[in-house]
Amino acid sequence: MRTTMMSVMAAALLSVAALADEPKAVAVDAPPDGTVTLSGGSVAVGVGYVWGHGDLSYQNASHRFSISGLSIVDVGAANISATGHVYNLKRLQDFQGNYVAATAGLTVGGGGSAAYLKNEHGVVMKLEATTVGLRFNLSADGVRVKLEK
Repeated sequence: MRTTMMSVMAAALLSVAALADEPKAVAVDAPPDGTVTLSGGSVAVGVGYVWGHGDLSYQNASHRFSISGLSIVDVGAANISATGHVYNLKRLQDFQGNYVAATAGLTVGGGGSAAYLKNEHGVVMKLEATTVGLRFNLSADGVRVKLEK
């Protein structure tokens, strides 16, 4: 129990630290610069691995990307589908990068979660995901997004 509580606290602290440094805050009413849809999966026992592919709609064009990374305080396996908005995207190449994500969700059969991701270029993704499988996560994630050719 103590180990679980320490893990939850560590994830919360990492999430707060990652999101506290917000030089380019996203206004609630700001229009998004683009939209994303993605699908993928996850598998975890404490520390997990997430992967997937998606499409970024930006400046009237669709751009394919891949996503992969690690999560902590995560247990289970699930298929994930997500949609969301992208903010602070001024150049397409700034979409690529290492994102820090804060997520929370529960899946038993079918469920959902919300995620706020930010990369080193200040690009922000706000995602809503639906999952199928068995998964519990309250985590700070690190994911790599790479545009495909």
